[in-house]
Amino acid sequence: MWKTVDWFTILLYVIMIVAGWFSICGASYDFDNTALFDPSGRPGSQLIWMGTAFILIFVILMLESGFYDIFAYFIYGSIIILLIATIFLAPDIKGSRSWLVLGPIRIQPAEFAKFATALAMAKLMNGYGFKLNTIKNFCLALLLIVLPMICILLQKETGSALVYLAFFLVLYREGMSGYILLAGLCAVLYFVTGVKYADEMAGITPLGELIVSCLVLLISVGLLAILRRDKQAISTLAIGIASVFIGAYFVSFFVPVNFALVAMGLVGGMSLYLIFLSFKRWVGAYALIAVFALTSLLFLFSVDYVMDNVLEPHQQIRIRVALGLEDDPSGAGYNVNQSKIAIGSGGFSGKGFLNGTQTKLKYVPEQDTDFIFCTVGEEQGFLGASAVLLLFGLFIIRLIMLAERQGNTFSRVYGYSVASIFFFHMVINIGMVIGLTPVIGIPLPFFSYGGSSLWGFTILLFIFLRLDASRKER
Repeated sequence: MWKTVDWFTILLYVIMIVAGWFSICGASYDFDNTALFDPSGRPGSQLIWMGTAFILIFVILMLESGFYDIFAYFIYGSIIILLIATIFLAPDIKGSRSWLVLGPIRIQPAEFAKFATALAMAKLMNGYGFKLNTIKNFCLALLLIVLPMICILLQKETGSALVYLAFFLVLYREGMSGYILLAGLCAVLYFVTGVKYADEMAGITPLGELIVSCLVLLISVGLLAILRRDKQAISTLAIGIASVFIGAYFVSFFVPVNFALVAMGLVGGMSLYLIFLSFKRWVGAYALIAVFALTSLLFLFSVDYVMDNVLEPHQQIRIRVALGLEDDPSGAGYNVNQSKIAIGSGGFSGKGFLNGTQTKLKYVPEQDTDFIFCTVGEEQGFLGASAVLLLFGLFIIRLIMLAERQGNTFSRVYGYSVASIFFFHMVINIGMVIGLTPVIGIPLPFFSYGGSSLWGFTILLFIFLRLDASRKER
């Protein structure tokens, strides 16, 4: 096994945890306690977690690769039970109940549920004759993903729960229709647009409703072109939509016109036309596009309800700040503003190790956990931040290459799960640090301080490396 294990990926892992430790040193440096190796401090504590992580690596690599296949469901079930127990046993820490306190040690079970879910998904899809495109199998895969999400949401850890959306990339790789991913992306686009322009008006026309309705028309016609390539239907819809808008524009010179209602009416008319074509030609694709268009409108009307009644107040504020609808530099936007100041102050080459003023003076909250990337930007500058991004990019590409070369479904699905989870964490964490995504509180793998995070990502990665090493075993 030691001859077949992928040492290049292990080298990348070592580089990242070492770079992460130096970043934690920079973020946690205290003028009153300059000892970096003191176990009572965060750098010293992280060193202990790193040492124990290497013990975990040895144990994982020494186990037979078949162990993970045989016990996948048992591991998944045990973690689900632990997640449920955490809801009732964990103390309230910063508004969430996600940490089990065992004396001086705190463990977050949600970090370990990722590799357990990946194992269960791989086990399911490795079953004899498994086809993801059947309703039963797709629902089973969906259940494996949603169950830990619900448990983590009940712990009030929304950010950790959203990580499980990364598994939909795995489902897509294994045969899930790309139109499901498109529907998810459209939902995000409609939500962001609806919230962003909810209060803006052009005369009597709500801009949010108009933009989303026009997007629905555009995407629906695009789907018609891709799925059916029906030039006659596309021409009819294009001419009809253009004629109605032009007519409404001329009418607006005499009486006020709500163009959002016009666009919604066009969506309804287009849907009726597509349903008519579906029955006339006995082709279900037309009806599916009509359902998509009508569902999109219903989703638009639900945006305000979700924003005001489903999301927590702090989540609403974070979304509004991220979209530029509110300026709250001393409240919800404080972390991001200070983080951007810290990164910007680093310039091209940075201020140097332990020389960051923003991080040393503790202007950025959670700067050694969720906002660790701002320490990299301040101390190492644009060069250091770019190096970290390139390192993660190389790491994720390597994982995809390893996943593609697997000879069985179990190892391939697990490998893609690992790559998807690391990709999601990297994009969302760095996105929230530089203000591109709302703050949802997830760590940057191998860089953020935390034993549960380091252990969870280490186990996730090295189970895959053990499976990959078994490819060449006789």
